[in-house]
Amino acid sequence: MKRFLFISLVVSLCALCANAGAWIRINQLGYLPKATKVAVLMSNDKVAVTSFQLVNATTGKTAYTSKAVKAAGALQYMKSTYRLNFSDFSKSGTYYIKVNGIAQSPQFRIAGDVYDGTADFVLNYMRQQRCGYNPFQRDTCHQKDGYIRYHPTKEGQHIDVRGGWHDAADLLQYTTTSANAIYQMMFAYQQNPAAFTDHFLANGLEGSNGIPDIIDEIYWGLEWLDRMNPEKGELYNQIADDRDHIGTKMPKDDPADYGYGPRNGRPVYFVNGKPQQRGHFMNATMGGASTAGKFASDFAFGSRLLASFYPDFAAKIGAKAADAYQVGIDLPGNAQTVSVVSPYIYEEDNWVDDMELGAAELYFSTKDSKYITQAMEYGRREPVTPWMGADSARHYQWYPFMNMGHYQLAKIAADAGNARLSREFISNMRAGIQRTYDRAIANENPFMWGVPGIWCSNNLTTAMLTQCILYRTLTGDRTFEEMEGSLRDWLFGCNPWGTSMVVELPKTGVYPHAPHSNWVFQNYGMPTGGLIDGPVYTSIFNSLKGVNITDDMPHVTANAYLEFQPGDVVYHDNTHDYSTNEPTMDGTASLTFPLSFYQTEGAKQK
Repeated sequence: MKRFLFISLVVSLCALCANAGAWIRINQLGYLPKATKVAVLMSNDKVAVTSFQLVNATTGKTAYTSKAVKAAGALQYMKSTYRLNFSDFSKSGTYYIKVNGIAQSPQFRIAGDVYDGTADFVLNYMRQQRCGYNPFQRDTCHQKDGYIRYHPTKEGQHIDVRGGWHDAADLLQYTTTSANAIYQMMFAYQQNPAAFTDHFLANGLEGSNGIPDIIDEIYWGLEWLDRMNPEKGELYNQIADDRDHIGTKMPKDDPADYGYGPRNGRPVYFVNGKPQQRGHFMNATMGGASTAGKFASDFAFGSRLLASFYPDFAAKIGAKAADAYQVGIDLPGNAQTVSVVSPYIYEEDNWVDDMELGAAELYFSTKDSKYITQAMEYGRREPVTPWMGADSARHYQWYPFMNMGHYQLAKIAADAGNARLSREFISNMRAGIQRTYDRAIANENPFMWGVPGIWCSNNLTTAMLTQCILYRTLTGDRTFEEMEGSLRDWLFGCNPWGTSMVVELPKTGVYPHAPHSNWVFQNYGMPTGGLIDGPVYTSIFNSLKGVNITDDMPHVTANAYLEFQPGDVVYHDNTHDYSTNEPTMDGTASLTFPLSFYQTEGAKQK
């Protein structure tokens, strides 16, 4: 009943905020006073717009009138779209945008605190995804993981790899995504420590332990990663596989049987550098460096970050970093994940980016200049992450979706006074941004969204947003600030569907109410704070197995956004659309940096 009342309220508000056939999309969180601020008007009629007003929602008086209006391309049923730029207006308050006789936007705030607490908020989803002990259920799960696969001498032996996070709605676990999640959270805390608070214990339950909650989450992840590297040269890449996909279930009740009996342990896949199972075929693994580089960067960075919180553990993982990196040298090439009953895997093809970052972090820990040389060599082999500017890519083909190694190497070079080397890797960062910008402009996208509509497009959006922030702060160059703002605003409602892409953020706005989640299927709760996959190409949606937009949830419309589908891509707020409406752990973790950055930037603008 509460869900029905809330959805009815949202629908009623939307009806009040726009005339029939015209809508204004905004960032529902609001805008920092000195940030770029662009709303997008869409109309299913041809309309001419030359100006708009910013109206104070408290007084009803016009606070600002602007002619900064730019026509953009049509979007399927929307014959007219316009970008409405009010970046010059910086006075704090609550406002709405009015285009006389055409449309009126929902209310929004301009203030320095609009991002306060948001980075902490998304950690709710990370805690919900915990494996081993799940604080959301207040119960243990997967206590018998796991049994070794593909190791030359330990096949079938038991290894203790409890902990970590479930990847998404399923209960699988991957080093690929988990290690990236750990790094992103470590970077967020390192750069913006004041954005994080302490309201939860180390086990994820409510309380205070004197340690920032994000550090608790990082430690939870690193403890698991440490178990996934039990001996020198022995790295593991995955726990469980798609035999997990046997219906909705709670972690503590997982009945999946991998040949050892239900609830009796899951397979753990060794990194051997050779092809492993992919459905009825084999995956395209050609080495182990993509996994080894991730271990190395996390262990090196984690040893420094956790030294003041967990000194003994920090020393332990710090001592492992170089050995993990050596596995990447010994097994150059990519390591892909494993499936048994379906063809869907993480098809990571690149690996030099992981080794570049591993080398950079080892340099920070050891100050050994050989790591700078090696980082440069790896970095020059992939100057731009290949999806940037491309129209398509396979699932997680170029992962992580941005190369943090370029940023770290540019910083190392600048601190050492090597301006030439710093410029080289800053140029690499700019090239990726420029390609994405050019694609958005070429497509006449009114939302300035140059990201390809592949599976997990919101993760790519977050990665490009992060790269834009890092480039701007490194160089002071504001060339791409408008695109940075568009990517940020896309995630919180300035998109064709007018919805936030983060569950319950903001709680008073429009956000996914029917995400693909076991919590939702079991009527246990919502995946609060989770970043959903985001739109995919219509062709991808139509090709996937088992995906649909029927829904038996009460008071949820199966295809609520039909009128707003832009044609080339689709998004559905529907539990049965795992391609666009499933939260992901790594995408959510990657949001901690941009959200904490904007909170920090806002504090300076108050």
